[in-house]
Amino acid sequence: MGWLWAIIVGFVLGLLAKAILPGKQHSPLWLTTIFGIIGGIAGNALARAFGIEETSGIDWGRHALQLGAAIVLVGLGDMLYMSMRGRKQRA
Repeated sequence: MGWLWAIIVGFVLGLLAKAILPGKQHSPLWLTTIFGIIGGIAGNALARAFGIEETSGIDWGRHALQLGAAIVLVGLGDMLYMSMRGRKQRA
């Protein structure tokens, strides 16, 4: 069940990151989901390093770090995706 939850959270984080980033991102949905999963893992690691991995109530700090990491990864990953793929299919 942990892997399913990671995929769902990664999907949501990836979509939120795409919505927040300016302009159009060209990476496919499956790659955005992977970036979101990695962003969630990185955000959890940062929260653990800052000592805010678990708090009473909703873990807003941890969620903010997860979203921030997902935004960075989706942005950088999209740039890398486009540079590897080339600018052939730019809409």
